[in-house]
Amino acid sequence: MMVQARRRLLPLLLALGAGGASAADGMFSLSGFGTLGVVRTSTDDAQYALFGQVRGADKDPSAEVDTKLGVQLGAKFSPMFSGTVQVLTKSNGKGNFNPGIEWAFLKAQVTPGLSLRAGRMGAPFFAVSDFRDVGFANTALRPPTDVYNQVPVSHFDGADASYQANTSMGTLTGQLFGGKASDTSQRYKVDVKAMVGFNTTLETDFGLTLRLGYARGKLTVGNAALNSLVTTLRATPFASVGDQLDPNESRSTFSGLGLTWDQGEWVVSAEYTQRRIKTFLADTDGWYVLVGHRFGTLTPYVTVSEAKTVDTHVNNTIPTATAQLAALKLAVDGLVDSQRHSQKTVALGARWDFVRNFALKAQWEHIRPDGRGYFIVPTANWGNGKTVNVLSVAVDTVF
Repeated sequence: MMVQARRRLLPLLLALGAGGASAADGMFSLSGFGTLGVVRTSTDDAQYALFGQVRGADKDPSAEVDTKLGVQLGAKFSPMFSGTVQVLTKSNGKGNFNPGIEWAFLKAQVTPGLSLRAGRMGAPFFAVSDFRDVGFANTALRPPTDVYNQVPVSHFDGADASYQANTSMGTLTGQLFGGKASDTSQRYKVDVKAMVGFNTTLETDFGLTLRLGYARGKLTVGNAALNSLVTTLRATPFASVGDQLDPNESRSTFSGLGLTWDQGEWVVSAEYTQRRIKTFLADTDGWYVLVGHRFGTLTPYVTVSEAKTVDTHVNNTIPTATAQLAALKLAVDGLVDSQRHSQKTVALGARWDFVRNFALKAQWEHIRPDGRGYFIVPTANWGNGKTVNVLSVAVDTVF
């Protein structure tokens, strides 16, 4: 029961910067988290990777996919004002492990229910956005990629306001946020401007938490080759195809529903998400359901998930009358096909809390992609009908 209670409180402890060592009643607190993981797949025809990563795992085991280290410093200046800085190092979209500032914000607790923040904060796109990188806080080895690979940014710079109220059904929290986001995904810079949204959660007294979230903004992908292709197409009679591919300031929205039930020996979580973007990036839907059962310190679980491409937005009307037009048509088709992220996954795993603040996890995934799916660096042998088995082992800790 102590392990279960610790797991439930961990996200709150990390958010407050109170999860680690600090001087009693001091101004500053220090906490951290880390994961050491190894991944291996059953194919060399493509690589298994998380969102934005440039390298992944194949038949050769890789420690780059899941391994990470985060350190968080909290400061309480007064009963009203506090600050938090989180530095995170993991395999990133630039292909290195250089540390980056994930959080850096000031917080004002205006009233017991109302708080205001400004600075860099976790982007609340998903149910576990604030602790998606904290492996110890999650039952599974990692959040399901069929859902969490849809968004290439994990933090934003701006401000938010949160209000919490006790109701007859439980604790209701509403959050409004706005700002901009910037990151690197597979070596391309990604910017989201004029981002606004809301996040609402209801946490009941019997272990059920419900979530509804929505965000919108203007997305730009800094891909020089793509911009050159768009410019070339706009100089032809097929300018409309270039307009459909344009990666600059595209209207984008992301919405999600979430459910978590954590009561006694059982833990159940589920999410359904929708990504809608007016550019070369496809519209996608994603969902997962996880069910786990605790046997003391051991928690086996099963996850079923799916990613589905809903619309590619591109009507490639370019004919093949000449070699130049055929080359343009082939380039457009290749770009569109690379954004078809449809796949189905079944995962079996187990978590063992073998010592205080440490968890050992093992997970097997059976993935059936439709086309490329979320795999990267496909070879000429990659194609429809492929199924891939992924085996992952990781040790998570908090300190």
